[in-house]
Amino acid sequence: MKILITGGCGFIGSSLAIFLKEKIKTAQITSIDNLSRKGSILNKNRIAEVKIPNFKIDISKFSSIKKLKKFDLVIHCAAEPAIEASRKKIEEVLNSNLLGTFNILKKCAKDKSNIIYLSSSRVYSIENLRKLKKKGTVKESFNVENSKSIYGFTKLSSELLIKEYSYLHKINYIINRVALVSGPWQFGKEEQGFVSLWVWRHLKRLKLSYIGFGGTGRQVRDVLHVIDLCELIFIQIKKLKKINNKLFNVGGGKKNSLNLLELTKLSRNITKNMIKISSIKKTSSYDIPYYVSNLSYVKKIYKWKPKRNLKKIIFDLYSWMKPNSYLLKKYF
Repeated sequence: MKILITGGCGFIGSSLAIFLKEKIKTAQITSIDNLSRKGSILNKNRIAEVKIPNFKIDISKFSSIKKLKKFDLVIHCAAEPAIEASRKKIEEVLNSNLLGTFNILKKCAKDKSNIIYLSSSRVYSIENLRKLKKKGTVKESFNVENSKSIYGFTKLSSELLIKEYSYLHKINYIINRVALVSGPWQFGKEEQGFVSLWVWRHLKRLKLSYIGFGGTGRQVRDVLHVIDLCELIFIQIKKLKKINNKLFNVGGGKKNSLNLLELTKLSRNITKNMIKISSIKKTSSYDIPYYVSNLSYVKKIYKWKPKRNLKKIIFDLYSWMKPNSYLLKKYF
């Protein structure tokens, strides 16, 4: 099997490439990544160690993509992930996240390649998520019609485009609406989510802030270990001929959800450091107070559920960050 991973020098893409290289011994895995983000060179070196090549390609330009060899499967991870940044970098986000998907689909149609797409939990309506009760979970049928951020718009539009190409060109697809993912090889940057940011800032005794919704630190998210995500995608690949053209919410679920106050406690316990955390009451129009994935459908179809709990996620993240701090200083 020939597998192409877009964004293969990102956090998820590189972790997935190495995981699949180990699990599918006969697979030929290739990465494409434009290496524009800080830390991508570090991940490029990481995948090179296991002989996974990366081609420096901007997926918003089809001229480069069409020159690639034929692949049986494309795992589309590439995206501009910063939700708040999508306010100001609208053209960049549209080119990367939507035009990029269009170009990848043109390649899939030409080669008759199947596709697994990593979408986002941010496709759901901000207005409706803000009305969600604190004990609820979000199913795949939740409202996607109202405003969701420019980032969320590009991810939802990509989903719809994949479905249209599947209908037109008989391409099999899986769409995973992925919530917050964390674990080793995450760099503690804001765009990668608050878990790695919190652990890194505690480790290095840097300042933090509870931002929005009164600045109380009570926003809730569910968190998924990156290896749990890799294990699910591995199952999806194995079953793709029989189970396809489906959409799933993928996250840590209710058992792996926490708020910032709880994350602060976990971060303090593992780093043994207390840091100053200020309060900013103003809320971004893109922020939501609560999101927890409902995993009932993905559990039913694949008999999959997260194996690693929050303490394991924090432990693995910290255990990687502490001895590799010099790498983060070098590449950031």
